[in-house]
Amino acid sequence: MIYLLIDNSNTRTKFRLADREKLLEWQGWLPTHEISLEAVKNLTRNLTFDAVLLCSVVPEKAAILRECFSTQQPFHQVNCYSKMPLSIDYPLPKQIGADRLANAVGVVKHYPVPAVVIDFGTAVTFDVISAEPAYCGGVIAPGLGAMNDYLHRKTALLPLVELAEPAQAIGKSTHEAMLAGAVYGYRGLVKEILVKLLEEIGSPTTIIATGGDAALIAAGVVGIDHVDPSLTLEGLRALAMENL
Repeated sequence: MIYLLIDNSNTRTKFRLADREKLLEWQGWLPTHEISLEAVKNLTRNLTFDAVLLCSVVPEKAAILRECFSTQQPFHQVNCYSKMPLSIDYPLPKQIGADRLANAVGVVKHYPVPAVVIDFGTAVTFDVISAEPAYCGGVIAPGLGAMNDYLHRKTALLPLVELAEPAQAIGKSTHEAMLAGAVYGYRGLVKEILVKLLEEIGSPTTIIATGGDAALIAAGVVGIDHVDPSLTLEGLRALAMENL
């Protein structure tokens, strides 16, 4: 069985082939704002797969992706009713983003629990998985890229900076000052949220980071145990195996 996994997030939509053993070599992506029937068909035209699993946080684009694939082969869109290897301890499960569920499944399949997974995307999400295991909830904050872009768009003179490790905290230029504020400030946000979460969990907890800025921010945050760029896709692969 070959699966086409689709991770339809706010900024990028990632496509990956997988089987029951592993993620396969082929992968592709499209800017989410460019998702259309034609663009998706062009990207996947030469692929062979048996079933499609969609994880989406963009309803308008999810509708296009369903139109592309749901009538041609077995198809499943991740939601709180999907079969998964954990329960949901959350009063309004329909409000949980499908990407957050995928991350939780990836954690349960590959890491000890209890755990916290931090996903550095357009938003940064912190999700708590208990020892049961169960999805328990978490925190949502603005993503690092979104904060950087906001400063650029809402001011007359501040540039859009390419995120990287600052040379020092005392910036000697506008660019250096913004870089220090972004990276050191964001690490402070992450550290404080983790302190509060770990106080409430109250037991040894595995902390996993994933997403585009994970490696940069985790490099300066003591206590993050793993940086796993494939966590969401591994969660989707596990969900495909249970639901298709």
